[in-house]
Amino acid sequence: MCGICGVVYGDERNAARETLKRANDLIAHRGPDDEGFFTDGPVGLAMRRLAIIDLNTGHQPLSYDDENLWIVFNGEIYNYRLLRAELLERGLRLKTQSDTEVILALYREMGQACVSKLRGMFAFAIWDKKKRRLFIARDRLGKKPLVYAARPDGSLLFASELRCLFALDPSLPRDTDPTAIDMYLSLQYIPSPITAYKSARKLPPGHTLVWQDGRTTVERYWDLPVGKPHVTDDVEEAKKLLRDKLTESVKLRMISDVPLGAFLSGGVDSSVIVALMSGLSAKPVKTFSIGFDEERFSETRYAKMLADKYKTDHTEFIVKPEMADVLPKLAWHYGEPYADASALPTYYVSRETRKFVTVALNGDGGDENFGGYLRYFAMKAARAADALPGPVLAALKAGTEMLPDYNAPFGTVWRAKRFLRSALLNDLPGRHLKMICYFAEDDKPGLYAPEFVKALGSSLGLAKGYMGDAFKACEGEDFVNRMLYVDFKTYLPECLMAKVDIATMACSLEGRSPLLDHEFVELAYRMPGAWKLKGLRAHKWIFKEAFKDLLPPEILARGKMGFGIPLGAWFRGPLKDYWAGHVLSKEALGRGYFTEKGLSGLWDEHQSGRRDHGYRLWALLMLELWHRHASAACEPSGACR
Repeated sequence: MCGICGVVYGDERNAARETLKRANDLIAHRGPDDEGFFTDGPVGLAMRRLAIIDLNTGHQPLSYDDENLWIVFNGEIYNYRLLRAELLERGLRLKTQSDTEVILALYREMGQACVSKLRGMFAFAIWDKKKRRLFIARDRLGKKPLVYAARPDGSLLFASELRCLFALDPSLPRDTDPTAIDMYLSLQYIPSPITAYKSARKLPPGHTLVWQDGRTTVERYWDLPVGKPHVTDDVEEAKKLLRDKLTESVKLRMISDVPLGAFLSGGVDSSVIVALMSGLSAKPVKTFSIGFDEERFSETRYAKMLADKYKTDHTEFIVKPEMADVLPKLAWHYGEPYADASALPTYYVSRETRKFVTVALNGDGGDENFGGYLRYFAMKAARAADALPGPVLAALKAGTEMLPDYNAPFGTVWRAKRFLRSALLNDLPGRHLKMICYFAEDDKPGLYAPEFVKALGSSLGLAKGYMGDAFKACEGEDFVNRMLYVDFKTYLPECLMAKVDIATMACSLEGRSPLLDHEFVELAYRMPGAWKLKGLRAHKWIFKEAFKDLLPPEILARGKMGFGIPLGAWFRGPLKDYWAGHVLSKEALGRGYFTEKGLSGLWDEHQSGRRDHGYRLWALLMLELWHRHASAACEPSGACR
């Protein structure tokens, strides 16, 4: 596990170690244990290492094949021992015990197809000296990040984090992409391949990049098994397949040469992971939970219940957020606007967990595999509207518009009106977007400044097209699996995986996700959607059936509870002055995104209790904090490296 960066010039320049070090120092939090550099004429590779596997000989950049191949690698290959044994059996020489060398040896044997053999999370770059080719790959589900900039002169810059690109080439333009900001305000994240900057791109999950002779080519190498037949139509067999594959996935992710534990929220997913870990470990599993003073946002009671059942070595943290210190730090680490408020508790639990272990397993992916989000129920229920006669549908829409906009407490009727509008939209992508968006298209007039609307031009409202493309890619699948596919291609990698990677690596902690093992994901996807969302109430039915003997009945019967924080109350209390002092400042208004009247209207509605705009206010605050802190040479209140 580490952070990586590098450059290959398309002109006569040679890569300089001091330039690489300047960029590499910016990601020291990703790898505090070691650093390494390689230069070869126009090519330079650098890495920061968090030592997890092969502590003694795992230094990078690593070479192979008489130093013809060089690699920098961020991630873990969980099946590397099996692959290593196969390579040795075929007579290949290996000088380390690391998974990094296995990638190089596979590349020597298979070329770019080596990624098909890798089971894990990864972003790596291989320099092939003989072919003068740079090969970059990102894991299937997007757990490890990779950003790049292809320059007009044929040069290529790449890194784990955006700020490294500007350190590698200070002349790289920093112009903000208006389309990215508009997408962010709709989705809470900026989706691949765009970034907040016009000059930089993200390599999408499941894709490779090849640079050769000044040309950059990006190709997809993996997708969910759309159109494949069900793996089985027998429920009992399905339960056994899920049980066996997830147990294998957990076992692989318990391989570590450093202390290891698990996040335990008290939900079904993390509880199953901890239960399986306990069955595979001779010692009590170290588990970690976090809570806030506000009882309705705390799951610690359920986490303690599971910890007691399996006699884990359990640590519970109750935190009182230090907003003025932590929020600028988060904005700096994310490197572009990011508005999922659960980043805050994820950062806190990562920070505290790192005091005890270096690796933590989690339950991420259960909802996307098995239909756990409440919006899946809503979308399934809303399908009834599709079968209504036209006049009835028109009458319902008209009735919805007659509902009042305001009421106390906190806009309950307004939220119901918003949901009904979503349900009555005619097209599936629009309905889905309305369910998840922060700022819908009909929220933006009056909020957006005229100059921002002009800058957006025809790209205003591209979020719906983004969702439409995802739905189109899985036509023919059953309704529930279509919903899951869309989340696997949008929300999961672009929001959830980004959050977990940044929050954990900011604390030099490695997070591992057994439920996102690609073999497990493919297996689960090839089961009927009706087994995942059974009727309109039984969410994650097949998953719960497969593991119900491992969980206390209270956890098994729990409803979905997100990793939330009390934003609405905070913006009327401890964050009230902080928000107004940032978002309503002359500096913020001068950026030209919003009208003062539009922002003040949102703020006044929230303060009066007519509506709860907590998540919108959070998105606006994080946008402003990004502008103020993202370009800094070191994290706020941190030591410049």
